Formats: sequence, structure tokens, C-alpha cells
Amino acid sequence: MEHERFMRRALELAQQAEQFGEVPVGAVVVLDNEIIGEGFNEVIRRHDPSAHAEAQAIRAAGHYLNNYRLVGTTLYVSLEPCAMCAGLITHARIKTLVYGAHDPRTGAAGTAIEVLNHISMNHKVAVIGGVLEQESASILQDFFRKRRKNLAK
Repeated sequence: MEHERFMRRALELAQQAEQFGEVPVGAVVVLDNEIIGEGFNEVIRRHDPSAHAEAQAIRAAGHYLNNYRLVGTTLYVSLEPCAMCAGLITHARIKTLVYGAHDPRTGAAGTAIEVLNHISMNHKVAVIGGVLEQESASILQDFFRKRRKNLAK
């Protein structure tokens, strides 16, 4: 049940991203049942291709802990991370990744490719996928449906 609670917060953040015209993905970093960092996609607003939800949440958690290592933390994100974010998760030493929707095109937690637990990585991450998967997928599907409809006008 805790996974659902924190994933719901990630979904709230995803909706904030959508309000800014960003792809609706949200993320939170949790340590000892407390959110210590959160973020949502801001690549367009910040003119920064690295400003994915995961990166924003991890940066905030690093500032909170005053450390670039986030040992013992869990990252909740509404969409399976891409390769860039998977690398970041590994380098931050996040213990567990919990994500909502699988990403068949760019998911780097095993759906499209495996980065997090690739044999060459010196840090392994526990991965739990599909938490509130339908809700997570619906937010994304609705966003892209609206975008296609607006492009067709």
C-alpha cells in the first residue's frame, strides 16, 4: 500500500507537468517513509534535455541530504525510466525503483533495454514495475491523444 501512496504523489506531479505542456511524468524520492525529493518533467520549460522527472527528484533529494549518494532511498516514477535516468539512478545508488507504466520504446529497466541491472553495472537496483500502471498509462495516453488532436487542427 505504501507503494501506491507514493505513486499517487508521482501521478499528481505528472499532472503538474501536463499543465506546463510537458510530457506528464512525475517522480518522488523516499527515505524512511518520507518524501525527500520530488519533480516532474521540465525539459521544455527549462530548455534542458536532462530535466526529466527522475532527475529533478534526484537533484532535490541530493540537496536535501547534502549528498550525491542517495543510499537506502526508493524512487517512485510514473513511467519506466529512460537510459539517461537509469544511469542517474545507478550513480545515485538508489536502492529501489518503483514505476507505474512500462515504456516499450525507451524503458531502460528491462522493458526495451536493461540498463539498471546490466551485468557491467557495479550497483544493482531492485525494480518493481506496474504500480498503478493503468492510471500512469492513462495520463500519458490522454496527453498524447490531445496533442495529436491539436496537431490535426
